[in-house]
Amino acid sequence: MFSFFKRFKKPADEQLDAPQEESPEAAEEEEVSDAELERQALAAEAPAQNELPEEKPPVLRHEPVASPKPTVPAVPAAPAPTTPAAPQAAESKEYWQGRTQSQWSRGPETDQASEEIVPPPMLDPASKKSWLSRLRHGLSKTSSNLTGIFVSAKIDEDLYEELETALLMSDAGVDATEFLLESLREKVRADRLTEASQVKAALRELLVDLLRPLEKSLMLGRAQPLVMMIAGVNGVGKTTSIGKLAKHLQRFNQSVLLAAGDTFRAAAREQLTVWGERNNVMVIAQESGDAAAVIYDAVGAARARKIDVMMADTAGRLPTQLHLMEELRKVRRVIAKAMPDAPHEVLLVIDANTGQNALAQVKAFDDALGLTGLIVTKLDGTAKGGIIAAIARQRPVPVYFIGVGEKVEDLQPFSAEEFADALLG
Repeated sequence: MFSFFKRFKKPADEQLDAPQEESPEAAEEEEVSDAELERQALAAEAPAQNELPEEKPPVLRHEPVASPKPTVPAVPAAPAPTTPAAPQAAESKEYWQGRTQSQWSRGPETDQASEEIVPPPMLDPASKKSWLSRLRHGLSKTSSNLTGIFVSAKIDEDLYEELETALLMSDAGVDATEFLLESLREKVRADRLTEASQVKAALRELLVDLLRPLEKSLMLGRAQPLVMMIAGVNGVGKTTSIGKLAKHLQRFNQSVLLAAGDTFRAAAREQLTVWGERNNVMVIAQESGDAAAVIYDAVGAARARKIDVMMADTAGRLPTQLHLMEELRKVRRVIAKAMPDAPHEVLLVIDANTGQNALAQVKAFDDALGLTGLIVTKLDGTAKGGIIAAIARQRPVPVYFIGVGEKVEDLQPFSAEEFADALLG
């Protein structure tokens, strides 16, 4: 027991800065009683605590040591902070409550708009020229019916009748045709146009104004993953458009995951898998099962892997097949259960060759799902490119992409001016 106290006493003595001297013989006395040793040890601790408050002395007994406890000053309750406690509340929010998880990690003061990634236009002049050439070639059958009217033509009633016939044949629809012709008549009178080339330029300007509301960029980075649900009738090219769109998004450094939600068509899963291998992206698929379950698993996989964009393929169906349309609504509800603010984009793929039937599809799917955008395919080789004007007039759902060929680069963002130039070129 003596050696125990001796081991603690010596360091305490060495830490003292007080001038008092202690006889070394006192530490070597073996006849001292235990009570005396304890008293000496406690006495040695007291100056050590006064001199070096940051050192914690050894506790020799289970009784409370006489070291003073930190006193809490009697400060009145702090007044309510002048700034709102929004930052603390924001840190506890989940990703679906206004911002993405990455945005909250950057701080609640981050502006959501700064997190959005707008795909820039294609800046490569050679690629731009090639795309415009393919677009004009694809719409050549439609434009030939329109541009031939203005060759050495007089501005009279016959010109307007020919224009009306050409617009209706291009499936612009009665509403859009009447709107364009009435606006053209007013512009010819107001600007006193006397040449056919001037009327053609005026028609192009009116067409651009009509189509411009459909021109909208696909906003990326709003959520992780950005869940896109792709729908459409049979044979419009949904699966092919998904593969092309995946390649397009990869150009903007977006990681992509595909969900094979078309469990009805025999080759749909294999076709999407081929596109996944071609683009080097993951495909979530099952040989059989419920489409909603497959897409639900894909959303979870995309969240776990922190994928940027998840695109879900769905089985083709006609708007008149009410039980299949209800199943599509179920898929949307299941996606919302997997990620409460999803799907962020609901795209409808339409075939330009179907003409006015495409407009009926847009209305039916929009009423059932709430469409956020369109992908118009097979504009090449069709004389019915004016369907986009009918959509702009009667159900202006944004057209994100248009396709004028089978190649991957043939699917490009929609531009009102480029489309009008190709249509009236």
